[in-house]
Amino acid sequence: MLFKKTTLSLLAIAVLSVAVEARDQIKIVGSSTVYPFASSVAEELGATSKFPTPVVESTGSGGGLKLFCAGDGMNTPDITNASRRMKAKEFNLCNKNGVTDITEAVIGYDGIAFAQAKSNKPFSVTKKQLLLAVAAEVPSKDGKSLVANPYTKWSEIDSTLPKREIIIYGPPKSSGTRDAFEDMILKGQTKKMEVYTSLYKADKVKNKAYKKYKKIRTDGVYVPSGENDNLIVSKLNKNRAAFGIFGYSFLAENEDKVQGAKVDGITPSPHNISSGKYPISRSLFFYIKNSHASKVPAMDKYVELFMSEGMIGEDGILGEMGLIALPDSLRNYIKTSVQKREKVTLESISKKH
Repeated sequence: MLFKKTTLSLLAIAVLSVAVEARDQIKIVGSSTVYPFASSVAEELGATSKFPTPVVESTGSGGGLKLFCAGDGMNTPDITNASRRMKAKEFNLCNKNGVTDITEAVIGYDGIAFAQAKSNKPFSVTKKQLLLAVAAEVPSKDGKSLVANPYTKWSEIDSTLPKREIIIYGPPKSSGTRDAFEDMILKGQTKKMEVYTSLYKADKVKNKAYKKYKKIRTDGVYVPSGENDNLIVSKLNKNRAAFGIFGYSFLAENEDKVQGAKVDGITPSPHNISSGKYPISRSLFFYIKNSHASKVPAMDKYVELFMSEGMIGEDGILGEMGLIALPDSLRNYIKTSVQKREKVTLESISKKH
């Protein structure tokens, strides 16, 4: 009799333990750029299924992946959004902490807008001029050394630019948008400039660092503005001299308030971004912790909904919010990969879309 009671007690504890671990509500963190899209899918899931609306938090791409990779327990996020691809060091952190079964989903393209108040005159800037506006160090007048960035007006960078104060509201270090901006503007330009790459040829470690130069100035000209891109939009209308850096979707949503500057003569638009003509474009992602799917039944339904044509297709709901659809063949390839829950590897995250 005692044996039966003990067995039943242990069984009850086991059932209770499973019930505590399992949950109906999905936990999602990550990119502020992907946040509006993920929130829209979450609301649709809550409205059209038996599952509760997932909790979606805007923590930045880096912040989201840090939380996602912290462990495999049910107190960690199930999904994290990212406006750039997972880095090797993040993949290794996940593996170290037991998060070993991850699937990558690419939902579409996004451009990084360099925007200003709608009431301003149109503005056009080159990638090199952008570098000189935001870099912590720039070439000296003779071009032989690097000096602390002295530029406070655009006209000081190039006489064809207006005599306008340089003030830029941009994403913080935790943001994938900032990572992508650093890659395409700072690293992308400085690797072509001998003053950055030749000064330290005698020191391979330092030379490697300068080939990947990405230091943004911290003298108050570039103002990190948190993970709320809507806050940057509002600041542009309070300070008409200022520019803001954020995803194209926020430009599309606020076209009555802000306008995008041309970069290398190209306007940020869906066609220019999807074709690759617009020079500051990137893919958007989310990552799935597959080990949680059996304990969070809503995950599979959410992923299926997010990757549906009704969401990310050419005429999908998210397109109306500024998401730019992938080409049909690539979109179908990625959808199949996600359906199969193919695992992320170091090799796979080194590839480009």
